[in-house]
Amino acid sequence: MIPATHDVTQLLVAWSEGDQSALEQLLPLVNAELRRLAGNYMRRESPGHTLQTSALVNEAYLRLIDQKNVQWQNRAQFFGIAAQLMRRILIDHARKAQYAKRGGGAIQVSLDETAAVTDARAAELIAVDEALEKLTAMDERKGRIVELRFFGGLTEEETAEVIGISVPTVQREWRAAKAWLHRLLMGEGNAES
Repeated sequence: MIPATHDVTQLLVAWSEGDQSALEQLLPLVNAELRRLAGNYMRRESPGHTLQTSALVNEAYLRLIDQKNVQWQNRAQFFGIAAQLMRRILIDHARKAQYAKRGGGAIQVSLDETAAVTDARAAELIAVDEALEKLTAMDERKGRIVELRFFGGLTEEETAEVIGISVPTVQREWRAAKAWLHRLLMGEGNAES
């Protein structure tokens, strides 16, 4: 579960204010949660996959500590940004693995499962990412919910906390976003509405 709000928030604020020792204290508190997020991505991968959970955590960690213009406010913001960075890492990995032709036709993707990158699923992941970009352009909050739930593997409760909305709102918008993305990915028109 996500570490105690008070401890993480205090350390994030101190780190934002330039206290490097706060970063050293923060790492053990957030490491388990970063590994859980990464594990959600990689759970169904076969052994020997080119991108391992520890590599995903390490890359996300490096990108997180490199965030210079972020005024850290709380743990929910931190883990939300971590989930977003992991999504970008996975998409970059998928694009590298799928630089050849993507193939034609509709791609079936389950939005109820957490994203996992294999060479076979790279085209699916890229298609979901492109569809998510379109959704986000139309409705930023729904796009953020999909990003946190699908790519970040966050629960409805965690997603609500990160975004600052109620759990029923997350549930309602998650259902609507999945339906919209499904129509788009299945090639049923332009999925307007």
